[in-house]
Amino acid sequence: MKATATAHANIALIKYWGKANEDLIIPITSSLSLTLDDLFTTTTVDFSSLEPTAADQATLDGATVSGRPLERICGLLDLVRERAGIDQPAKVTSENMVPTAAGLASSASGFAALTGAAAVAAGLELSDRELSRLARRGSGSASRSIFGGLAIWHAGDSDETSFADPVVDHGFAQEISLVVLVLNSGPKAVSSRDGMRRTVDTSPLYESWVAEHAGHLREALAAVADRDLPRLGEAAEANALGMHAAMRAANPPINYMNDASCAALQAVKDARAAGFPAWATMDAGPNVKVLTSTKRAAELEAWLQSRLKDSVPGMDTVVAHAGPGLTVTR
Repeated sequence: MKATATAHANIALIKYWGKANEDLIIPITSSLSLTLDDLFTTTTVDFSSLEPTAADQATLDGATVSGRPLERICGLLDLVRERAGIDQPAKVTSENMVPTAAGLASSASGFAALTGAAAVAAGLELSDRELSRLARRGSGSASRSIFGGLAIWHAGDSDETSFADPVVDHGFAQEISLVVLVLNSGPKAVSSRDGMRRTVDTSPLYESWVAEHAGHLREALAAVADRDLPRLGEAAEANALGMHAAMRAANPPINYMNDASCAALQAVKDARAAGFPAWATMDAGPNVKVLTSTKRAAELEAWLQSRLKDSVPGMDTVVAHAGPGLTVTR
């Protein structure tokens, strides 16, 4: 009745932005991601320590979780309890090595870890695909964090057909890394959920981004098959910048970028002009992630730190390599 799981954050190289079904969290577009090694969440779920009449309890980094975040946790636990045929309340304890709500995929690692721990604690024996489907119900991107390395989330059109799979890359994931430029680790002003809904409903650029997205995904998968980092980087950068353009065209506009983001994006272009393999991507937040080769990641990190030290004071950086999939222990 108790288990602990660790899941790692992932960064979508080809994005998911917008839901076809909000209740089931079925996306409008498929997506491609890289799971990261040094950004992770460890969660323990205990179905045995609370009185049967108690409510679910959760803490994150020692602080009590309440409100909408607790509702999302309870919703996932309810799905697990229903499947396992149990009704015990759960005590959930999480430690997060990812800045929360800052566009660094903390919900992906958080709900993947919650799913793995809750399923095992409840006595379920689920396949990775079943875990991916279940994690998706907590946070869409969590479906990809069940897997290490490169993963593709197939959009599908139902609960049964919307899941992630690992991408067969013949070791290419170990050759690519991300330099994460942490420009602001605080909560974002507009949640991903609200931002997606507003973009889909009001942005005149959204449909064109979706149309272009299919080509971006084909290019990215072909690049992975050919182990072609520049081709992958170009597709990833175009996909992310198009997504942010669609957000800014929403009514009212959604702009996750700040002055530091713009300076970082320019620095990435300058790094590429200087001969570095460097392509930018951004999610729902101001932070910039730079896709590069593992061999040159440390060198690029130092170059970007030097380039941005005056224009972006206080910037933190993380070099993240391909990370593992979900692990669970009792």
